[in-house]
Amino acid sequence: MDRFGFLGAFHFKVEFLGLGGGNVDTRFQSVSGLSVSIEADSLSEGGENRFQHQLPTRTSYSDLVLKRGLTDSSELFDWFAQSAETLEIRPLDVNITLLNADHEPAMVWKIVHAWPKKSSVGDFNAEASAIVIQTLELGYRTYRMEKP
Repeated sequence: MDRFGFLGAFHFKVEFLGLGGGNVDTRFQSVSGLSVSIEADSLSEGGENRFQHQLPTRTSYSDLVLKRGLTDSSELFDWFAQSAETLEIRPLDVNITLLNADHEPAMVWKIVHAWPKKSSVGDFNAEASAIVIQTLELGYRTYRMEKP
């Protein structure tokens, strides 16, 4: 947290509840997709032509996107692979915790009913000495943000 009380976006961990929680499955390069929007339907009022009423209907959430270095052994990798091979989806809850400078939780996003949607691997390039990046996309039902 800086002197104005703002939190840094670079110190966080991701926990998949229901997996063994090996250390490799909590470390990610980036997390995106913590987004919610409220959808609305338009309603025209008879005799009123200047505007339409906007009525809130439901919330929608964007996919959660996680990036990390590719590893050949992890329970998270196995969870994704099994889901893709058998289409037997076992949803998990996920906690994304933003940590302060003392490595203590500052904010927690509790992702409910996450399921594997897409896994992709970055390009291989013999001219660069870079780590292979794995991108995981999760669909989920909802999330809530909490202060610990």
